[in-house]
Amino acid sequence: MDIHDTTPTYNLKVVVQETGLRPDTLRAWERRYGLPQPDRSGGGHRLYSRRDIETLKWLAAREKEGMSISRAVSLWRRIEAEGRDPLVAEASSLPPAARPATAYLPIEAQGGAATLAQLRQAWLAAVLDFQEMAAEQLLTQAFALYPPEVVCSQVLQAGVREAGEGWCRGDISVQQEHFVTEMATRRVEALLTATPPPTRSERILMACAPTEEHAFSPLLLTFLLRRRGLGVVYLGANVPQERLAATVTANNPQLVILVAQRLPTAAALAEEALVLRGDGVRVGFGGAVFNRFPSLRDRVAGHFLGEALERAVEKVEELLAAAPPLPPAPAPLSADYRAALAHFLEQQPRIQVRVWEAARAIPALRAHLDAVNASLARNLRAALALGDVSLAEAEVMWKECLPDNLRLTDHSARRYLDIYYEAARSELDARAALVIERLAQLRDAARA
Repeated sequence: MDIHDTTPTYNLKVVVQETGLRPDTLRAWERRYGLPQPDRSGGGHRLYSRRDIETLKWLAAREKEGMSISRAVSLWRRIEAEGRDPLVAEASSLPPAARPATAYLPIEAQGGAATLAQLRQAWLAAVLDFQEMAAEQLLTQAFALYPPEVVCSQVLQAGVREAGEGWCRGDISVQQEHFVTEMATRRVEALLTATPPPTRSERILMACAPTEEHAFSPLLLTFLLRRRGLGVVYLGANVPQERLAATVTANNPQLVILVAQRLPTAAALAEEALVLRGDGVRVGFGGAVFNRFPSLRDRVAGHFLGEALERAVEKVEELLAAAPPLPPAPAPLSADYRAALAHFLEQQPRIQVRVWEAARAIPALRAHLDAVNASLARNLRAALALGDVSLAEAEVMWKECLPDNLRLTDHSARRYLDIYYEAARSELDARAALVIERLAQLRDAARA
């Protein structure tokens, strides 16, 4: 076998069998990274060479070692730029088990003061390589050079956001994304522990909405507010409504801050804020879902704190200084939405039974059904409760409920939406016409 043979010989089926990679993965790597670049037959089908296959095996091996595909491609390019062939390079050319922190910085920054952007990229690269010691050393350097607020915002928060976006694109694994968040959370918790006692009389409660597990942003906001001398009680992730109500009664805060990142938790936040408003409690709120869907801000009986963390700090100061009146309660759901929500909740078990019956013979779907059915139902319920069914988006559902190795392929997603649409159309009547219409739109978008 000649690993250097570049003759286009092998079809897609052979490549899948030899590498264990899925066809959609191969196409994604080709489209995003241009590696490999197979030839085409007269009929337009991909033809791979032996070198293409060995290249794919090399990339897959780097992924198994914990490296993201984007970093594996960068490593391939770097070895090539050095005039060597990655397929025959010595093992010493690959990342060793441990690298010094300086190895993650660009050459021009290794002997002097690195910029925030350089430190962020170096820290993120170290964490993605699971090099904990190097990552901690880079953060120590960052905090020695820049104010804590700046490092938290421009290195930690920006790094966590970049990792989340990389996971959504499929460039990094869920394990890497979790490790980035864990490393950032650990450092902020240490900073929080070291903050001095509050010097101001105002009291704030900070909590994630019910079922919301993404707690890094409210933790970081807690630290930034404590740096201002404010007394902030941080309640953490997934705070049930009854627990929050009891804590509000015990602490009598001037402001309660609620955070949600996803559509279902935004619906829970809106319900919680309405209850607090009824008790005369002022609420501030924010989170990624309110940045993604600005119209949601009008559905919450509270003050939106802004899209950026820095703005949230200033907005909190404004609310404490001015003590504005409670914002008006959102308009109640229309009769059409109330009827659609009640009917959908009533018929949801029947819909799921029909989906199971139709999909149980399809192995690619059967393994996903529980998670995907639950996610779709949660998002539809939330969209209905928030008064805008168009907020339910299929792609978001797959990403929030399935780990990397179980992501639906485009083909499986299309089949699933076809099945769910037909099941819903059979079990729902005119009261839920807007649900059926939205499912038809999702199905048609998947087919496009």
